[in-house]
Amino acid sequence: MKIDKLSFQIAGQLLEGRKSFREIAQELAVAENTVRSRINKMQKEGVMDIVARLDVEQLPGHTMVFTGVLLDERDLFAKCQELSQLRGVVSAAVVTGRFDIILTLLLRDGFGLLEFYSEEMSKIEGIRSVESFVVYKGSKLMTPYILDPNTLPE
Repeated sequence: MKIDKLSFQIAGQLLEGRKSFREIAQELAVAENTVRSRINKMQKEGVMDIVARLDVEQLPGHTMVFTGVLLDERDLFAKCQELSQLRGVVSAAVVTGRFDIILTLLLRDGFGLLEFYSEEMSKIEGIRSVESFVVYKGSKLMTPYILDPNTLPE
């Protein structure tokens, strides 16, 4: 799908949260059906996702962690995809610098860094080393809630 100016404008309108197709269409001076079809097509093709994001700082018992991963192998993209499927991984990216991949993790009481390494990362072959950076305080640390809410303590 070619992402044109209108697609970017529609995505920008959604940054403000819940907004009806009609409101977006009026704001951009296009037909409501155009907005609906563009959003549906962008979602179907994986260009855009509409999700609720939560402020990590407002989630009691939760922590955001960035983890740098150095690999023994060179198939970075396949390994990045594999790592992105682990529980607790918000995102995974192949990067430049001293690490091959950077993971963004959302962890919580009962599923912390130790559990992530021992239960999840241990499943992955070819990892030479990792280094984690625990976020103590942040700004605009918004994340989709990717952990199972049914396993939260009461």
